[in-house]
Amino acid sequence: MKAAVLAVQGDFIEHENMLRRLGVETMEIRQSADLSEPFDALVLPGGESTVQGKLLNELDLMKPLHDKIAAGLPTLATCAGLILLAEHIENDGSYLGTLPVTVRRNAYGRQLGSFYTESQWQGIGKIPMTFIRAPFITAADPTIVRATVDDHIVGVTYRNQIALSFHPELNDDLRIYEQFIKMADRN
Repeated sequence: MKAAVLAVQGDFIEHENMLRRLGVETMEIRQSADLSEPFDALVLPGGESTVQGKLLNELDLMKPLHDKIAAGLPTLATCAGLILLAEHIENDGSYLGTLPVTVRRNAYGRQLGSFYTESQWQGIGKIPMTFIRAPFITAADPTIVRATVDDHIVGVTYRNQIALSFHPELNDDLRIYEQFIKMADRN
């Protein structure tokens, strides 16, 4: 299996390191020409969603990535990646719009509002969760919700997409990545 990691901005290297620990080959998507190389799954990392969205448009990556995800490409999105996938962003439009949720940017506040906790992920168990200027999901079909923290939705799975408010790449727990790889192997 080969996973592509969006590498225009954000913490893409940390995701690559986690995937390599599980024996997954990785590649970086930095420009539209990179999409011609075959890959089996996609990671949308945390970072600045506004910057990432702007770069996706400028680099002509938005529509091709939307089309690949909508066609079933297994996708793991963390923090800003969740915002990129969301159909609705409170007080804003949307970017890729493939995930039927509404998201609130910086829902936990500024950088000082960052925190670490552990919470249940349905089907996995208690996992570590690091939140950095994180969004959370304000509206989603209850059947896709996999994790909550303080009654806020912080993790969902929908068809071929796993989307998280937190950063699994900043902890040693590989179970989210293992679930992602299983999803990709089924495709």
